[in-house]
Amino acid sequence: MPMFMDVHHGMTGITEEQLKAAHQADLSIEGEEGVHFQQAWADPESGTVYCLSSAPSREAVQKIHERTGHPADEVHPVPLVV
Repeated sequence: MPMFMDVHHGMTGITEEQLKAAHQADLSIEGEEGVHFQQAWADPESGTVYCLSSAPSREAVQKIHERTGHPADEVHPVPLVV
């Protein structure tokens, strides 16, 4: 299945608990779009959050994020993984 890295901006000051809650919200409905969110990272200082997922399409990734209230600013395909 294709992999994607999505990026969220403007989340300055995000805490570990907030990141976990947002990631869990995605996990709770990811199957409805055939998405699997594998990992999330955040830089509270810059307000940037990154999520790695496998999904049928970038649109599927975005649908999940939109439904859980934190749409991605960017969704990039990751065609090469080692």
